[in-house]
Amino acid sequence: MGGPIDEDPPQITNSYPENFSVNFKASEIRIYFNEYIKIKNAQKQIIISPPMDPPPVITPLGAASKEIIIKILDTLYANTTYAINFGQSIVDNNEENPFSYYRYVFSTGAAIDSLSVKGSIRDALNLSPDTFVNVMLYEIDSTYTDSTVYKQKPKYITNTLDSLTDFSIDNIKAGRYKLIALKDENGNYTYEPKSDKIGFVGGEITVPKDTSYVIKLFKEVLDFNVGRTKQIGDQRIMFPFQGDYNNTKIEILGSVPKVDDYEITKDEKTDSLYYWYRPKIENDSVFFVVKNKTYIDTLKHKFRKADKDTLVLKPLQTGSLKFDENFTIESTTPITKFDKTKLKVIDKDSSVVPFQSRYDAVFKRYEFPIALEEDNRYEFMFLPGAFTDFFDKQSDTLKYNIRTRKKSEYGNLRVKIENAKFPLIIQLTDNKYQVKYERYIEKSPIVDFNDITPKQYLLRVIFDENGNGKYDPGEYLKVKQPERVSYAQPIDEIRANFDFVVTFTLD
Repeated sequence: MGGPIDEDPPQITNSYPENFSVNFKASEIRIYFNEYIKIKNAQKQIIISPPMDPPPVITPLGAASKEIIIKILDTLYANTTYAINFGQSIVDNNEENPFSYYRYVFSTGAAIDSLSVKGSIRDALNLSPDTFVNVMLYEIDSTYTDSTVYKQKPKYITNTLDSLTDFSIDNIKAGRYKLIALKDENGNYTYEPKSDKIGFVGGEITVPKDTSYVIKLFKEVLDFNVGRTKQIGDQRIMFPFQGDYNNTKIEILGSVPKVDDYEITKDEKTDSLYYWYRPKIENDSVFFVVKNKTYIDTLKHKFRKADKDTLVLKPLQTGSLKFDENFTIESTTPITKFDKTKLKVIDKDSSVVPFQSRYDAVFKRYEFPIALEEDNRYEFMFLPGAFTDFFDKQSDTLKYNIRTRKKSEYGNLRVKIENAKFPLIIQLTDNKYQVKYERYIEKSPIVDFNDITPKQYLLRVIFDENGNGKYDPGEYLKVKQPERVSYAQPIDEIRANFDFVVTFTLD
């Protein structure tokens, strides 16, 4: 049968220079094993502290060998301890049993630095933190500023890899440091706010110090900025942006060409604003002025041929409507007029149902609130011309049927908050932390979630410290930590036709 399966990891037989060597001057390191090995996922698993620039060449990558060769290309710092952390990259060739968390350590000075900084990583908003988080120390010296993290690699580094939330930065020397954590998406050991999450300990830390640090990772809200424009439709221009788009104004610079009317909408999925205009502009190019709070910029746009946008309407809900929802229609073009006399809503008994209408100009959506009754069916009949869009195109006949379920098909949850410090945002999320239900409380510690879909939820509380009604992440340069978020112990799965009561005690 070929004998028993090999379950033993490879073992090191020798290394040159020896591990934990001092007065290190070699340009090459060789590590020998008792069997054929290979290195897997080296880019994520192998962490070198302090980072070398350029990084060393490590072989073999993927191919089998009985030795690892590390060729050092960088000029090493004097009197510095280096650590090459292999994580779980070293595996035997046949069964891929890992030789876990091997560290090769050497010093260019007369002694190995032996101090450590330890702690754990948390996610500021979600219950589960990211994997492969870099935890870094920047030495506080005459060259250090708060912007150093954007430009330079750290003095020391470790990584949580794919299974750990705790970290330990080892073999460091005494001193004053800035402690930073990065979900480093680009792998360049510097902070890029557009792609990376960051966490930090306020102020500086001193080594040695018998302290375990907790670092909360968050994604910063970027400062508002607008990118290069693009002609998307015959009379529609896209303005890609980052940051908070609210209160954005877009205007043509000067009085020529003349625009009689314009609308600004947002793409539902991407960070893009659309500038709709009429009449069609015949110029080759124009300059736009974009303003948002303190931001102001002038952009040149060159016109290109593009297809005309057409009016298409579709409902956001099909089949059934929840009791906390309003029937909503979304348009491909901005709506400028709705004729309520051309809408008739009737229920399953053919009774006319009163309705209201509400337009969201940013996302081009019309909501139609009605008094919903359980186990009912509603027909929304729109006659021709009920909607008129930005280009004076009118809708055709539209008819949508939607129903409500019985109340007994839903569950109810009452949450009693103890030790509440108002205001609070109470949320029910799915296991991917997508918010399904939300309540905002300023006085009462009792919150009711009625008629909710039966399933398993996570219950969390956001401490709305600034009272703006939303979660605010931190700001690195302002040394501002994210708003506090607390999760309740796992609650029972919500079942149909059942009332649940949960007590959530806040520390």
